[in-house]
Amino acid sequence: MALQTAQPRSPTPPALETRSTTLLLWLRRVGSGLGRPLLALALALIAGLIVIMITASGSLFDRFNAALLAYGYLFSGAFGSAANLSFSLVNVTPLIFTGLSVAIAYRARLFNIGAEGQFAAGAILAAFVGIKCSTWPGWLLTPLMIVAGALAGALWGGIVGLLKAWRGAHEVVTTIMLNWIIFYVSDWLVSGPLQAPGQADQTPSMPPQTNLPKLSVLYNQTLGHFLPTISQPEQYIVDVGFLFALVALVVYWFLMSRTTFGYETRVVGENPRAAQYAGISVKRNVVLVMTLAGLFAGLGGTLQLMGQYPYEVIGQVFRNDTTGFDAIGVALLGRMTAIGIFLGALLFGGMRQGGSLMQLKANVPGDLVYIIEALVLFSIAVQFLPVIRQALVKRFSAARQPTVVAALAGGVVDLDQAPANGAEAPTMNDQPLSEPGKAALADDGSGQAQIPVQERQHQQNGEA
Repeated sequence: MALQTAQPRSPTPPALETRSTTLLLWLRRVGSGLGRPLLALALALIAGLIVIMITASGSLFDRFNAALLAYGYLFSGAFGSAANLSFSLVNVTPLIFTGLSVAIAYRARLFNIGAEGQFAAGAILAAFVGIKCSTWPGWLLTPLMIVAGALAGALWGGIVGLLKAWRGAHEVVTTIMLNWIIFYVSDWLVSGPLQAPGQADQTPSMPPQTNLPKLSVLYNQTLGHFLPTISQPEQYIVDVGFLFALVALVVYWFLMSRTTFGYETRVVGENPRAAQYAGISVKRNVVLVMTLAGLFAGLGGTLQLMGQYPYEVIGQVFRNDTTGFDAIGVALLGRMTAIGIFLGALLFGGMRQGGSLMQLKANVPGDLVYIIEALVLFSIAVQFLPVIRQALVKRFSAARQPTVVAALAGGVVDLDQAPANGAEAPTMNDQPLSEPGKAALADDGSGQAQIPVQERQHQQNGEA
């Protein structure tokens, strides 16, 4: 007798339900990631609208129109034209670098308040190298300045990590102290060894061969030979440092998501004891994380110096600059993700740029931008969305009471519903149900109501 051999089955395509489930899970993750930032932004904008209405004059309708007009100018000044967008991107570039500095430290549950100091350390050392080696060719001096600035920021952040790992010094205290140290050091250098001849509190401009080209000029010189050129490229001032910032975002994502270092950093941040038990060196990762955080911030300061006019360091500029502190809001708003940091930097940079036009056209103080930024941080810190979500879940779960189907009465009995107006308690076989009997009526998972054992015995005796 011939034996029939089983034919190999052709691979079946994935079920439609599986694809739908995967899509729903992805949408849920995206919604969970964007929910808190969007709610925080919405609450901040509503609060800002109320502030404008309070400070404006006229009727309630006129005040509301004034608030809408102010927001319109805020958006137009930030993204209303290609030139305005280029100005906004100039603000976005350093915010991305400093935002990454705060984010990578927070992944290890370290609060890097010193991004501004690391930003200043990178810029001042790059300026020192550029001034002292001003006669070197651009192909050599430009990368040397970039590397020097990145290493200066890494050193300034590494000191914090070393003190944290070696002596347990809190990173908030050490970063704040190091901020002021580098601020005063930079002021001394600007007014002393690096001071421009005949100028007060500023360095000479960086050598022309180290100035980073504008994106519009670079486009005309490369892609402009094949694609339409940009007319008047000098009005679009964003430089190639923005491209470096995009590359830094990709590097950050790869480090955190696709490397052992990123996994160890997350484990150290979630549970240092478990990380140490698993053989992960907590101290080594703390030092490396803070070193990388300083490297990102120092690189941002260097590229800002080399890419934007007047290509020099001015006295007391860093102590008045808020880029490193705004980075905390950027990182929190972006929830420490690469795409979130980019969107947060775009929002904060755009508001900074649009605030001037809003103040000029709508007669609204430019400080409203800082109020909105502070309200965004406040909304994120309070975490309104989890509270609202818990309240909704509790509301809907309370509305759905467990019900059972009575086996003999044929009706629906709500066990949680207390008898009203002296009505009798639910019964079965003309006998009142005891508390254990009610508990035994719970669903066993098969969808069938269970009859108490004693009641079942009474039924059998009656049938006999």
